[in-house]
Amino acid sequence: MVKDPVCGMKVKSPSKYSAEAKGAKYDFCSEKCKNNFLSNPNKYIKPINSSEATYSINSKGIEKLDIPIIGIHCSSCIPTIESEIKKLPGIIFVKVNIATEKARIEFNRKKVTAESIIKAIKKAGYKTGQSDLSLGIVGMYCASCVTKIENELKNLPGVLSAGVDLAAEKAFIKYLPSLVNIKEIKNTIEKLGYKTIEPAGTEKLSSKKTLSEREKIEKEPVDENQLAREKEYKTLIRKFVFAAVLGVPFLIISYPDSLGLPEAFRQGAPTLRYLWIAMSILSLPIMFWSGSQFYTGAWAAFKNRSANMHTLISTGISAAWIYSATATFFPEIFPKAELANQFFDAIAIIVALVVLGMALEIRAKGKSSEAMKKLMGLQAKTARVIRNGQESDIPIEEVVLDDIILVRPGEKIPVDGVITEGSSLIDEAMITGEAIPVEKLKNDEVIGATINKTGSFKFKATKVGKDTALSQIIGMVEQAQSSKAPIQKIVDRVAGYFVPAVIIIAILSFVVWYDFGPQPNLIYALIVFVTVLIIACPCALGIATPVSLMVGVGKGAENGILIRNGNAMETAQKLNTVVLDKTGTITEGKPLLTNIITTKDFSEDEVLSLSAGVEKASEHPLGEAIIKGAADRSLTLYEPKEFNAIPGQGVEAVVGEKKILLGNIKLMKNHSVETGDLEEKSKKLADDGKTPMFIAIDGKAAGIVAVADVVKPDSKAAIAKLKKMGLEVVMITGDNKRTAKAIARQVNIDRVFAEVLPPEKAFNVQKMQNEGKIVAMVGDGLNDAPALAQADIGFAIGAGTDVAIEASDITLIKGNLKSVPLAIELSRATMKNIRQNLFGAFFYNGLGIPVAAGLLYPFFGILLSPIIAGAAMAFSSVTVVSNANRLRRFKPKLD
Repeated sequence: MVKDPVCGMKVKSPSKYSAEAKGAKYDFCSEKCKNNFLSNPNKYIKPINSSEATYSINSKGIEKLDIPIIGIHCSSCIPTIESEIKKLPGIIFVKVNIATEKARIEFNRKKVTAESIIKAIKKAGYKTGQSDLSLGIVGMYCASCVTKIENELKNLPGVLSAGVDLAAEKAFIKYLPSLVNIKEIKNTIEKLGYKTIEPAGTEKLSSKKTLSEREKIEKEPVDENQLAREKEYKTLIRKFVFAAVLGVPFLIISYPDSLGLPEAFRQGAPTLRYLWIAMSILSLPIMFWSGSQFYTGAWAAFKNRSANMHTLISTGISAAWIYSATATFFPEIFPKAELANQFFDAIAIIVALVVLGMALEIRAKGKSSEAMKKLMGLQAKTARVIRNGQESDIPIEEVVLDDIILVRPGEKIPVDGVITEGSSLIDEAMITGEAIPVEKLKNDEVIGATINKTGSFKFKATKVGKDTALSQIIGMVEQAQSSKAPIQKIVDRVAGYFVPAVIIIAILSFVVWYDFGPQPNLIYALIVFVTVLIIACPCALGIATPVSLMVGVGKGAENGILIRNGNAMETAQKLNTVVLDKTGTITEGKPLLTNIITTKDFSEDEVLSLSAGVEKASEHPLGEAIIKGAADRSLTLYEPKEFNAIPGQGVEAVVGEKKILLGNIKLMKNHSVETGDLEEKSKKLADDGKTPMFIAIDGKAAGIVAVADVVKPDSKAAIAKLKKMGLEVVMITGDNKRTAKAIARQVNIDRVFAEVLPPEKAFNVQKMQNEGKIVAMVGDGLNDAPALAQADIGFAIGAGTDVAIEASDITLIKGNLKSVPLAIELSRATMKNIRQNLFGAFFYNGLGIPVAAGLLYPFFGILLSPIIAGAAMAFSSVTVVSNANRLRRFKPKLD
């Protein structure tokens, strides 16, 4: 589709009304628009903005997308991007223009989506001008609502992807702002009969507000989605009370014999007919006020040629009312008196119970999203900014890059930045999980929402708004909660056929009971028809997976585990092999001083002080470890003189008037230094994965200083836990076999891939996958990114590089291996919960619908009442949500 440049209407290309101008072809909706265009083309031809995307679709269904790409610097970028896009199925043409920094792509949407193309560009190392939008949606109750909204949004030109979370009542949309705007997206949703709410935000502070008002705002962030949910809950409760207050008398009047009422209320009494007339009139506000959402929802579905939960309920209660009203006002048309029965009590009680169930479901859903509320509550609300030498408190939204911000003891750090003046201890538990405050000095980075414990300091804002660490975490969690696990996609397909199937079953049941049922057959047929419609619960099917996924992802975030999407959550529980990168994952990732061995004539402090003195003139990372070790002991370091680096052997220098040699055994032998038993001790250190360095002082062997990339304190326990869970643990590293095996022995890993070059890591992961294993890769470095992407699940250590985190499926914020088994346990618990919910939903519908259709009547004489069906339907979805909320109490099984 293309836009008519005159009226803006979307028309198919090529159109029968077309014209050329300035070398380009234009399509029109009518002859009139074409003539207006030709009379003054310049009026309607807009200048091309190279930063904007364009989109069109021709009559053969081939889509054309011109999309801006950020980061193209030279011609070598072009083949990289083009080759990555061409790997996708359904790509017909792709051309990158370095001058306009845009890619023109022609593709078949049935085979590939615009979102896949964006991902391919991202995989090539470039970005596109896409935006993300989160919208609250009010009025969704079942899976068919979700499918309907998603399909309509995906059909909008410029929308790359759309995911709707029934549990959180939100839509998450990725779109190209130059092709579609927020207003168009909202209008599309609202045309389907739903209400949209702007993304949750915080009310801005004004200097005119009183101190108490400002403090209230600081403590209570305004969540529009939560306010709408609370408003809807209160409305539903009012509707329930109204229906229940009228429904109870209806129920009493309908069973006079059972309740021993006077003769005036019994069958045949004149008073009873007047009561029925009153009930028929009073049941209308119950239907059209208490049950208004059923009719509005059904009408919206009808307009879009679909059916949903509201269709079932509105059809059921409407059929019951029409029959009852006919029996009340025109009883003579029935061949037998007993056929002129009334169901006003059933209408009132069904509406009351279903509305109560909806209200309770909303309340339960609110509990499911508590993890997100906790994360959002961590954000600071104001910042004390120094501008033009003046301090002022401003809302956090008004902080800009490079602002200088003052933080006092006990305050939250408002945004991410770098300390420019002062020092302090910072509690970073919310990010790292470490309870011990971290010392921060000048030029150290600070993270927004962490807490300043002791000193005051000033820092420069380097990341604000959605770029801060906490905002990115919140965004990742929200997107994960809105994603679909593969199992949910199957359920959605089933749910799409569910409502039509129920309507067909209800009609068939009516026909069977009318033709073959006992007398009064019409009454029985109507009861069965209404009961089948009422008892069916597509809600339970629709929310079985997303509510559990929302709670599971939220629980992961609470424990420092960011799960990217539902696919990652589902795959993690199937893992049987975990591959661990050595450096920075199992080990600290930086060398530390581990051993000081001395001969009898020298002390440890003397050996370490002189070794560190020599290394002051060196830039070797092992030297930095020795210097740090000396600093930790507060040793005095002398400046080295006559420093000389000897390639392949070590260094020599004069420190404190003493001639020092520091290096390997070859250096000692070349200078005729007798090492005695030090050589044997050095071999043992090397076998343990350490790097021994001999030191000679004035030609005499003084000892050994050993440096190593030491194993993290929790690595051994985490690996033992993974093994206990039945997982094979493999180590992969570029280090030599001797060092690799030494580290593997320390942490009890049996299978090791050593001397593996960075590109080969992904190959080794693929090799294990070819063995039939479901593989997780855990890494933190840039060279781990290909392997993380290749693995079935990639775990990125939170302290690692941005590229590694981007390529991963799960990010471990705390940066330790203990989070890996915890993430797998959480995945298993979440998927178990989802299976329980799905079993409950399918079992309920699979058993309830046949019973409602009268399957038990021929054998036991049991026919389900529509009132019982309404109660069962109302509380089936509440049960599913309540079961999902059990995940909030999740705790690891193993220590």
